[in-house]
Amino acid sequence: MANTKEELLKRLSECVVEMEDEVVVDIANEYVENGYDAYEGIAHGLAHGMDIVGQLYEDEEYFIPDLLLCSDAMYEGIDILKPHLVKEDGVESLKAVVGVVEGDTHDIGKNLFRIMLETSGFEVYDLGRDVPCRDFIEKAREVGANLIGMSTLMTTTMDNMKVVIDMLKEENMRDDIIVMVGGGPISQSFATEIGADLYVPDASKGAKVAKENAVNKVQNKEVI
Repeated sequence: MANTKEELLKRLSECVVEMEDEVVVDIANEYVENGYDAYEGIAHGLAHGMDIVGQLYEDEEYFIPDLLLCSDAMYEGIDILKPHLVKEDGVESLKAVVGVVEGDTHDIGKNLFRIMLETSGFEVYDLGRDVPCRDFIEKAREVGANLIGMSTLMTTTMDNMKVVIDMLKEENMRDDIIVMVGGGPISQSFATEIGADLYVPDASKGAKVAKENAVNKVQNKEVI
């Protein structure tokens, strides 16, 4: 008897938590062969597993080497599911610049967010990790970005998000660009305090929120 979608989602999640980078390939292949939605496989299977891993890390049950092995399993699964993602239609030429702020090299959440943005119809410019604040500004100007997405997992680098926002103001670009922030230590209150437009704790859901706001901003600008 074939596994149900719910059973396979649970197994995808478990494979990430249990660092089963070979088994996850078989589960992901079975998932797509059954015609189940690839987006759900990533968001409710693999990403959910990484959420559990993040909590285990905070509880000091998992450590950096464990995180890396878990992320390897997640990426193995994503490699199988990503070609089956159905790209959403939307406003043409939505562009996003994303990166991990200067001083931080943790990019698992950023990478997942990038994939979801691409699926949502964004043209994404990924600056990588440990990105100098000025690079966000220069790339956003160069490509005419609608959105800047910044992440960090370190409290010591959080303030660099505000530095980027202040730079946008100084360059008279702030009103044209949506700023979205995320990562382990980030909260809605911090996002509000530094003047960010959006904060979503879930990287896989953040893309939908980003698209809704970017589309509204573009359409309102067109109306004006």
